[in-house]
Amino acid sequence: MPVILAGIGWHIVGAAMAASFYAPIEKVRKWSWETTWAVAGIFSWILLPISVSLLLLPNFPGFYESIGPHVLLKVALFGAMWGVGNVSYGLTMRHLGISLGVGVAIGVTLMVGTLMPPLLHGQGAILFTTKSGLFTMAGVVVALIGVAVVSYAGHQKELQLRGELREFNLKLGLLLAVLCGIFSSGMSFAIDAAKPMEAAALHLGVNPLYAALPSYVFIMGGGALINLSYCFIRLGALKRISLRADLSQTRGTLLKNGALAATGGIMWYLQFFFYAWGAANIPQHLSYVNWMLHMSIYVLCAGLVGLAMGEWAGVGRRPLRLLWAGMIIIIVAANLVGLGLAS
Repeated sequence: MPVILAGIGWHIVGAAMAASFYAPIEKVRKWSWETTWAVAGIFSWILLPISVSLLLLPNFPGFYESIGPHVLLKVALFGAMWGVGNVSYGLTMRHLGISLGVGVAIGVTLMVGTLMPPLLHGQGAILFTTKSGLFTMAGVVVALIGVAVVSYAGHQKELQLRGELREFNLKLGLLLAVLCGIFSSGMSFAIDAAKPMEAAALHLGVNPLYAALPSYVFIMGGGALINLSYCFIRLGALKRISLRADLSQTRGTLLKNGALAATGGIMWYLQFFFYAWGAANIPQHLSYVNWMLHMSIYVLCAGLVGLAMGEWAGVGRRPLRLLWAGMIIIIVAANLVGLGLAS
């Protein structure tokens, strides 16, 4: 039980990083979003995964050569699937607003990313015939309710503070949010498909806490290909933004923006660094709960970060009560999963 509690604790740390990584990115000035996102992504999806793997693996190229090419391709493609979801994320926010869009997308990602891996492995029965599986299913349902409540509270906040969203389109926004959620769950599929890489790292004597990290080179590499292509295509095609103009700022601005974007990228990577630590402490036959814990706690932490940063200042009592109610429901969901793990 203490090991499982440690796993949940590390998932909380990772989710907290996910919930707050955008805070430094928001402070970047005089750069286009595309340049900022690309710089952050170079750190989070390329430099850090490769650097960490270089430190962990005695023979960096030899390790990946020993893995079957079909495994590497599958992992990279699932990473690219996540990348498509990440790109569509912005359009979802545009038509539903941040809180409602995040809630629907995260809800779909939580459900698909949690339930599909065991179903694809022919282990769906354990979700409905074992005590731990039933607790997990109950946790998923309760977490989805909590996400919906938090999202509705956030939507009410946006309406109070900003008025009606100018580009609000419920039908289009929900369609995009569902697609975003499905594609974003590619990260869960990629982590599941990378199990042979994790096993190979363990065979080499890599600490179990770090054994999943070498797979991130291909998982995040696939996502980087989609995200960076999107950013640089837009930088080259749109006249209102320019990489050259962004990089022509004063030295002080470049250093400050670069540091902020890099910090955000590092924090984004750390969410999955600690995800790996959390997953290492969860029994392998219950590994499907890792994604549910990460995504539900992510929404919980996002609400707390928003409160800490004063985003809810001036909001009426009803949205705040809904926010707290939703966060409490998510905590209940995490406890249900904990009971399932302990049974």
